[in-house]
Amino acid sequence: MSTELSQAATTESANSSIPSSRRKTSHLKDVPETLELRESLRARCDEVASKLDHRSPMTKDEMERVARRMIEEADLPEGYLGWLMVMLSSSFWKDALAAVPPERRLFLLPHCLKHAEGCPAEYDQFGMNCKECGACSIADFRGLAEEMGYRVLVAEGSPVVMKIIVGGYVDAVVGVACLNVLEKAIDKVLLAGIPCMAVPLLSSDCRNTKVDEAWVDQMIRTPYVPAAQATRSYVHLMRAAGDLFSNESLDRLAPRLRSQIPLGDDAVTLQSVGAMDAIAATEHIAYDFLARGGKHSRPFITLAAYDAMTGGLCTGPDADQAVAELPMSVRRAAISIETFHKASLVHDDIEDDDAYRYGQLAVHRRFGLPTAINVGDYLIGLGYRLLSRSDWGDTDAEKVKNGDASARADLVDALAAAHLRLSEGQGAELLWRDTRDRRLTPLDALKVYALKTSPAFEAALLCGIRLAGDAEPYREAIRTFSRNMGVAFQILNDLGDWIGDDSNKLSAGGDVFGGRPTLLWALALSALDEDGQQELLSLVEPDEIRDHMTEADRLAAVRRLYEKAKVFDTALALVDKHQARAEQVADELDVEELRRLFYFLVDTVLERPEMPTPAVVSLGVTVPLQTPVQR
Repeated sequence: MSTELSQAATTESANSSIPSSRRKTSHLKDVPETLELRESLRARCDEVASKLDHRSPMTKDEMERVARRMIEEADLPEGYLGWLMVMLSSSFWKDALAAVPPERRLFLLPHCLKHAEGCPAEYDQFGMNCKECGACSIADFRGLAEEMGYRVLVAEGSPVVMKIIVGGYVDAVVGVACLNVLEKAIDKVLLAGIPCMAVPLLSSDCRNTKVDEAWVDQMIRTPYVPAAQATRSYVHLMRAAGDLFSNESLDRLAPRLRSQIPLGDDAVTLQSVGAMDAIAATEHIAYDFLARGGKHSRPFITLAAYDAMTGGLCTGPDADQAVAELPMSVRRAAISIETFHKASLVHDDIEDDDAYRYGQLAVHRRFGLPTAINVGDYLIGLGYRLLSRSDWGDTDAEKVKNGDASARADLVDALAAAHLRLSEGQGAELLWRDTRDRRLTPLDALKVYALKTSPAFEAALLCGIRLAGDAEPYREAIRTFSRNMGVAFQILNDLGDWIGDDSNKLSAGGDVFGGRPTLLWALALSALDEDGQQELLSLVEPDEIRDHMTEADRLAAVRRLYEKAKVFDTALALVDKHQARAEQVADELDVEELRRLFYFLVDTVLERPEMPTPAVVSLGVTVPLQTPVQR
């Protein structure tokens, strides 16, 4: 390896503030043709990775820069870039993964390794029941992994893996997948600081594919060796944010006064609450909704911001102990952030008449409109109550530091300001929806986005930093960062409406026909000629005014006009613009841990949408995952 490449590798983490060119790499997924070449490049990746700073996870951009230097040095085709990035990532995490006992590792296998023709395996609720016929290597790999104590999953994609990891079931992942899947996993899994190694499939055709079997065998057999240096990870804080909403945690931090029925066991229905005391029913519905669903990203941000300003112990080698010692006041503030968010969801579902939330009927669909309005109000009151309690600190020392009147007043002020701005943004959206004039400028759409989405990021960050000390020096940075993050996030959410959403939106175009002011709509109106504008406006006219068209026909027509106006490309360019501004704020922060958190939020929150693939993925678990392993 050249001296220049070695020096570049040792300083890569220090250069994280270099602006990214945001080049697309989705087409650069060629696999080196021969085993000899693959072996040579894998060895080179091991050499390069050994020179990197392992104290913090590498970002995808950092890996790309190193991989491109390797390509330039060896005069390799650019198409190898994606493959090299996966190999670099695996080499980077090799020692950290070895430090995780096999029983805390997850082995991820793709179903496409089986032979499609004549495969005798059947699928049930536990996945693929391999008949061990010898026609493929799935049974051998799975048998070896299970013998060593791994948990084994036959699935593809990172969301389910993240849920398993954040749920506390495993601490590391080894896997086999195509480069398309692995590229997505780099952003979602590796940035969180989760040790992960992978062997790419030799093709991505999803049928009868092959893999370097000796590499997979070697990866599974990675011996357990405690690490001399731990790479920082946000996983512990992610788990802590989710744990805040367990029955035990809520009973300790936000104790119920009227009902002690366990939360989340079964769906709460009108019939089930009808048997309760009428006053207790409101409390139970509200707490049950609070405990259900969501990524808990806002509580995570509050916990992580506090940790960043107090030394970053919760992401270091003794993270478990540091998380256990997070002050009660910080935990309560994090819960309060979520109560305001959940209240806004209840009210937002009413205003938009959305049918589902978290895979269940929305609160107003289950209990009626008046009850849902009241439950949302109850959650707002609960949020303020969590901040106003005089006993919100664990100790007298904590009460002096974090629980005094000044700190609590600042938190209430921050959340009240966020609440008002959110209501202003939602109000602007509702007023526009209820008018007959559907014209909208991109600037007006961006103003609504800044009001609706940014306040949540700002309040979550500000509360965490304020509980650690004086937040005033960071107030402007937080505001600018949050505004750009919120706008970029909302644009991506709009784009997600057009490619489907696995959480709440069931059909593309829901925002258009629901009468919501989106940037995509505004961009189309600004780019189309007068005839195109009139055609677009006519598609959202009431049924009695416009010509009869099916919703599918209307949707196709809107998409055609959007594509003609190039709104999707323009929207992604705006995301890049706001992301660059958010990164610039992070570059200028003087606290390393806070800067690292800002970068992490940029890379994980602003995930570019992917068009869905037609392939059906089967999911199976060979070891039950109902309860986390106790550590």
